[in-house]
Amino acid sequence: MLSKWNYGNFRIVFWDQEEFHVGNQPAKFSLIFKEKIPFLKLFSDTSLVFAKHYMESKLEIEGDYDEIAKVLYYFSNKRFLKNTEDILSKIAQKQESKNIKSHYDIGNDFYKLWLDDTMSYSCAYFKEPNNTLYEAQINKIEHTLKKLDLKEGEKLLDIGCGWGWLSIMAAQKYGVKVVGITISEEQCKKAKERVKELGLEDKIEIRLQNYQDLEFENYFDKVVSVGMFEHVGKENLGLYFMKVKQVLKPGGSMLLHSILAMFEGKTNAWIDKYIFPGGYLPSLREVVSAMSEWDFHLLLAESLRMHYAKTLDLWDENFNKVLDKVREKYDEEFIRMWDLYLRSCASAFRVGSVDLFQFLITKEINNNLSFTKDYIYK
Repeated sequence: MLSKWNYGNFRIVFWDQEEFHVGNQPAKFSLIFKEKIPFLKLFSDTSLVFAKHYMESKLEIEGDYDEIAKVLYYFSNKRFLKNTEDILSKIAQKQESKNIKSHYDIGNDFYKLWLDDTMSYSCAYFKEPNNTLYEAQINKIEHTLKKLDLKEGEKLLDIGCGWGWLSIMAAQKYGVKVVGITISEEQCKKAKERVKELGLEDKIEIRLQNYQDLEFENYFDKVVSVGMFEHVGKENLGLYFMKVKQVLKPGGSMLLHSILAMFEGKTNAWIDKYIFPGGYLPSLREVVSAMSEWDFHLLLAESLRMHYAKTLDLWDENFNKVLDKVREKYDEEFIRMWDLYLRSCASAFRVGSVDLFQFLITKEINNNLSFTKDYIYK
């Protein structure tokens, strides 16, 4: 079975100290198993088995995480890694809509330990290589809002508003009226507190609401959605754009910020089980197709792939700086899960198995927009 691993240069150290080497060059990483592992599951549920054993301290990883991501990406389409794909699909379909709540309702205190002061939990934007995480998150919000070319008095819907900082900056800097929605009770509570503290209750309304329950029709001038589309699910891509079309005025603009996969397929089994239950990373083709079906027109698409890799590196650096505080509330398995998640995701962006795109689109045709996009960079 191991002979099928014919790509990369790495070594596997087994529980009985036997070693297996792949490739003719020095190993770029090592997988060191502390306990016996069921090899049939290893080759059918690769990511899930690796990650679960790592979380439980039954596996140690040494070396370059980017090289691991390259190897897993190379084999991700191979038949011998997909033997239980149908089983995993059936399991995922039975999961209830705890999805976003299970990830974001861990508690504000946990995220506050390692996110920046804006509490932004999405890709930052590094204008300069030495930008701090806070500076880069402010850059991201400004970059996002500039693309929408907001005008004072306009109505803006923020789908997946998180802890509210984008909504706050939109109201403060551009004088727009904002409705921000989230289905996370923790995020909603904190966002409302921030709005009240800043005296912006007349400009910003934060709601605990699912996008599917939006009742507005042709009401908003602009819509923004940052880091939420990944939770919609494959079967709901069309429904999402249908709801956006319902709430936007004719000719209105939307800025969609989302992680994409390089090809259509099942969600990583470990991510689906432990990190984002029920989530789905669509491909570029799927997103553009769904947009077109609901008469949205693409004006601009920008990849921020390497920005997200750097963001994740900084999150992981911050996370590891506060491990003593994390250990006061969480066990070692939880800590190893989060460390692996942040490090492996950074590597996935670097090797290109996933990407991060911002799309600027309009509902129907709008011929009255600026001829150029120079305004974004002024």
